[in-house]
Amino acid sequence: MIAIAISNPGGPEVLRPVELPDPRPGAGEVSIRVAAAGVNRPDLMQREGKYPPPPGASDIPGLEVAGTVVARGAGVERWREGDEVCALVAGGGYAEYCVAPAKQCLPVPTGLDPVSAGAMPETFFTVWTNVFERGHLREGETFLVHGGSGGIGTAAIQMARAFGARVFATAGSLEKCKACEQLGAERAVNYRDEDFSGVLMALTNGRGVDVILDMVGADYFGRNVDLLAVEGRLLQIAMLHGAKAELNLVRLLRQRLTITGSTLRSRTVEEKGQIAGALERSVWPLVEAGRIRPVESGSHIGKIVLVA
Repeated sequence: MIAIAISNPGGPEVLRPVELPDPRPGAGEVSIRVAAAGVNRPDLMQREGKYPPPPGASDIPGLEVAGTVVARGAGVERWREGDEVCALVAGGGYAEYCVAPAKQCLPVPTGLDPVSAGAMPETFFTVWTNVFERGHLREGETFLVHGGSGGIGTAAIQMARAFGARVFATAGSLEKCKACEQLGAERAVNYRDEDFSGVLMALTNGRGVDVILDMVGADYFGRNVDLLAVEGRLLQIAMLHGAKAELNLVRLLRQRLTITGSTLRSRTVEEKGQIAGALERSVWPLVEAGRIRPVESGSHIGKIVLVA
């Protein structure tokens, strides 16, 4: 098969097509003929030499794929050859064929093609486990996602809105803010022109926001903490602009705040399988009903998807 390898750390020019043996599924795995693979920030970090794959994972980039099952390993009962699936993988997605744990596969939702489904696993798994499992976002609460026009942001806006939250976002241009609002954000703040914390304090009548999903890191940490309402939850999933920040412990105590973080790639197959099951039960019906949709784009709104 042809796969896209990283020849050495660097920019996009270091990506090279290489010929590799077709992967064979092991016990509990399936082999997928890849129709589409999503592009995620960890892929870019891996290409730059900043995010090595976990032990045992393929060094070929690509954390999510969609396509057709072509082979099954021992013990796989649900999936059959010819089934259309999308899957979360620990690597290897930028290739003609990719092996995935069967527990991390989901059916391509009715009404979507595999290319659209290729934009879903990494972002939907991330949003579900952080916003709903760790952040416990509930109907009627307020929710802010930074970077609302990206892959994580577009999924988070739609999912939070579908579950009854009052949704806000930040983005870096008027076009991106409009896209966030079209997806369901009540207000998207252009962080280049406005102070998001001041705008959202005004919109919530000084109460603050219940749940914040942030990937910016240190540059936003203090403002995020100050913006949280009583019993507020800050969910940290990346640190694009700094990994170290100061914390006002007095506010943490007085507001009874929760600050949590997580990564997805290094979690076990069992853990990822549990997230997949929750998504299929709670989110896939909303996708099939048209209330939530993957947003794919060749610009900077939504996800970029590679097509085989």
